[in-house]
Amino acid sequence: MEARKIPTSPDKVSADIQGTIEAPEGILKITKIKCHYHVKVPDGKQETAERALSVFDKKCPVAQTLKGAVSFEHTWDIEAY
Repeated sequence: MEARKIPTSPDKVSADIQGTIEAPEGILKITKIKCHYHVKVPDGKQETAERALSVFDKKCPVAQTLKGAVSFEHTWDIEAY
């Protein structure tokens, strides 16, 4: 977002994160992580923010580290100011 000149701080981005813990082989482990972002962007930047968020997981270090072991779901609400 910052690379696209969309400020992210101090209160422009927040997230609700939910993890699912299952025991598919008798051992508890995190199998899914749902990330719902609340993003405030300058008026006229909604489309730019949407594009950035649509490829977020490809650049996210956590998602890339856990790829194949944990399923990620990224959703968001974008509000203009």
